[in-house]
Amino acid sequence: MNFEAVLKLLVENFQKHNIRFALIGGFALQASGYTRASEDIDFLSAKEDMPKVKGILLAHGYEAIHESEDVSTFVSRLSQLGRVDFLHAHRKYTRAMLERAVERNVFGGRIRIKVVTPEDLIGLKVQSSSNDPARYHRDMADIEELMKAHRGKLDVTLLKEYFGLFGRQKELEKLLDGTGDVE
Repeated sequence: MNFEAVLKLLVENFQKHNIRFALIGGFALQASGYTRASEDIDFLSAKEDMPKVKGILLAHGYEAIHESEDVSTFVSRLSQLGRVDFLHAHRKYTRAMLERAVERNVFGGRIRIKVVTPEDLIGLKVQSSSNDPARYHRDMADIEELMKAHRGKLDVTLLKEYFGLFGRQKELEKLLDGTGDVE
């Protein structure tokens, strides 16, 4: 997959069509100071904008392989276009994440894009690891790295809320002890 070309194509089209979106997933980690391999591009997008998103992706040769109330997945037959996943923002927490997203540089500053905050990335990782235990170790490693990269700058109250939603407050306490004083 040509990540830079796909990201540039999508960002330009989303901006042109006034689609509310933010980068999440592996590339959001990179924009937040922690790099790891990724196989796709992940976005958070306003649910009501998803028909426009789908139209753009279909027009560029993608196929919708999964669509539900909460997520959509698009894949291209062309390997350079790869896979693009969307989390639909339609609940309180994801809507707030879209509102808090900040512009960051990716690909050495060649693309400027809205990215969810480190706290919101952590919140999404807490959710995914709670919903899919097979993701637990990878997501927890990502959470630890984000907490180290943003020590002293994180909104611990928001982190407590995210961990509390899934009954995982003790894990956060251990992470806070292990990464030093992040407040």
